[in-house]
Amino acid sequence: MPLQEVSVPLAASSYIVRVGSGLLAEVGKTLSALHAGPKAAVIADAALRPLLPALRASIEQSGRQCFIAEVPGGEGSKTLDQAAALLSFLAQKGLSRKDTVLALGGGVVGDLAGFVAASYLRGVSWIGLPTTLLAMVDSSIGGKTGVNLPEGKNLVGAFHQPRAVLADTETLRTLPPRELAAGMAEVIKYGLIADPDLFTRLRQGPPPEADLPALIARCAAIKARIVAEDERETGEARALLNFGHTLGHAVENAAGYGTLLHGEAVAIGMRAAAHLSARMHDLDPAAVAEVEAALKAHGLPTHHAGLNREKVLAALGRDKKGAARWILLSAIGRAEIVDGVPQEEIDHLLTLVSRPA
Repeated sequence: MPLQEVSVPLAASSYIVRVGSGLLAEVGKTLSALHAGPKAAVIADAALRPLLPALRASIEQSGRQCFIAEVPGGEGSKTLDQAAALLSFLAQKGLSRKDTVLALGGGVVGDLAGFVAASYLRGVSWIGLPTTLLAMVDSSIGGKTGVNLPEGKNLVGAFHQPRAVLADTETLRTLPPRELAAGMAEVIKYGLIADPDLFTRLRQGPPPEADLPALIARCAAIKARIVAEDERETGEARALLNFGHTLGHAVENAAGYGTLLHGEAVAIGMRAAAHLSARMHDLDPAAVAEVEAALKAHGLPTHHAGLNREKVLAALGRDKKGAARWILLSAIGRAEIVDGVPQEEIDHLLTLVSRPA
């Protein structure tokens, strides 16, 4: 399948998202095209060590030095301590403002490496090399970087756009089924908030592997359009991308980071948001059933038994999006911001997400 390209058109920092097979071998050429400095630091998920020799070779063939720092996979790596260790690594290797950080991995590594790039020398260039479906369609695009605190997810961070994103679809073959399904949660989200035809296509279950590059590019184009409208989430357009995330982040926190994958928590949050949409925002109950059926068809959870209600409520109260702000659906493909959800409705949702659909 030919290379897919999506432009992220921003006033000061536009870039291209490329989707296709074999793109890791093109990293050196990309660095040269961007006139990057003589050093490149790769921050990589340790589980991706087999990909590193070819990536190093591509970078070194472009005439650049390559330094590699591996980090453990999972949310446990998104900490200030891990960020500090990586910042020291960049300093020890003598990276300058002309040099580049590369993020090889899923959303955790992208968020962490992007935050490190934003912080080092008050900001150096970085390139996203997402290797999970979730990162390819969502977290690698838009420049949101950050780490977690014990009090909540992504409470420390910065907006720092990448210079480029290279989504090599060959890396998806390394993913276990659970990780691939978690990525489909974000794909389903795009259909629910902006593309009813996409949602219809996904209702029956996972698409064929051959369709993934075009599907990833379609989601990337939706996110690129929304980010271009509202780069720093100061308006309302970008907030729509948080459908399912307000409660999803709280569930992820209350369950304990690492218990649920991010996409799994978002799936639980989307089911809850669909029910709330029917109760408060005139969404057809039949659409709620379609949402639940689509999540199940992709092997995604719709509940998490044994959730501690107090922990979920505490996490909701700390959520940077604000506990009173929810993204709800008025129809499949049309999302809106709703403020002022009554506490009794939130209590209803907490009961809902603790039991099966």
